[in-house]
Parts: sequence; C-alpha cells; structure tokens
Amino acid sequence: MFRKATKGQETRERLLAIAETSVLAKGFAATSIEEVIAEAGITKSGFFYHFADKNALAHEMLQRYVVANDEIFGEHFGRAAELADDPLQSFLIGLKLLAETMADLPNGHPGCLIASVCYQERLFDSTVRQLTMDSVHKWNAFFRERIDAIAAAHPPAEPVDLEQLASMMSCIVDGAIIMSKALGDPSILPKQILLFRSYIRLLFQP
Repeated sequence: MFRKATKGQETRERLLAIAETSVLAKGFAATSIEEVIAEAGITKSGFFYHFADKNALAHEMLQRYVVANDEIFGEHFGRAAELADDPLQSFLIGLKLLAETMADLPNGHPGCLIASVCYQERLFDSTVRQLTMDSVHKWNAFFRERIDAIAAAHPPAEPVDLEQLASMMSCIVDGAIIMSKALGDPSILPKQILLFRSYIRLLFQP
C-alpha cells in the first residue's frame, strides 16, 4: 500500500525539481539558493530545514537523478529480457526501447547532471564527487554485465575491449546530449543510441 507524501516531502521534491531544471539550463554556479526559494515560494529558513547548504542540495539532486536513470534502464532492459532469451537479441531490444523513449521526450533530453558536476567539480565536496564517480561505474557495470553475456554466447567478429565497449554507451549518451543542444536537434540522441545498437548487432551477430 502506497503512503501519501507529506507536505514536507512534497516541498523537498519541488525544491529538487526546481534546482535540477535550473542547473541543467545554466549550471550549478549560476543557480542560486535565492532563486530556488523564490520559485518554490518558501522562506530561506524553510529551504535550510531541508538542505544544510548548496552542496547538500547537489548531493540529493544527484541521488534523485541516479535513481531515475536506474529505473529507466531497469524498466527497458528488464522488459527486453522478458521478450528475448538470447542476450544479444535482448540487448538490441532494450536499446530500441531506450531510443524510443528518448525520441518521445517533447523537447529532447534536458541534460545530464553528472556532466554538470564534472564541469564544475571544484564547487563540490568529496561526497558529491564520489557519488558522481560511483554512478558512472554502476552504469558501466550494468552494460558490461550484458555485453559479457552477449560475448559468451556470440564471440565478437573483431577483437574488442569489452570494458571500453560497455563505457561507450555513457560516452554516446552524454556526447549526444551535448550535440543535440549545440545544434538544436533533439533527434540526435535517439539516433546515436540506434547507431550503437547497429554496431553491437554487427559486432556480435552470427
């Protein structure tokens, strides 16, 4: 049975959502506590009831972002595993589902909080920087597990570093988000995911 969120939880979530939108639009340095407070319609003491400082806000924003991404990956690749027993076919289906989700975003992908932290890492303490590193390692491990299963069932047509192949997904997604914003073309991200899908298929398909 689901519990209804309390007013305090709703306020905390609203602060995180407002801050995330601002950070993705203009970065952490240019996002002030004052503007977040003003948009949320609360007092400064109300803000500090939820977050000790801007670093604490950044840490919880990142945790929220990582959980959301984990859910997306888990949903799509979990569904793909239900649709196909073969690890290669399952992975190809998962990538297709992910590309379709990215294509359905009305204004394209809003941006990557992990990248935002990396660009301005001196603003944050070691806790935030470690969370950033851990999240990237986790996502790489998520894809490495699936690529290892593919390689065990279907030896690659060419020698390939499976660790780098797994991390290629994160590189493609973040690079495509930047390219989409630079060129004003939201279709770049789903197209790049589908191109990665084609590469995987050509590399491993018997």
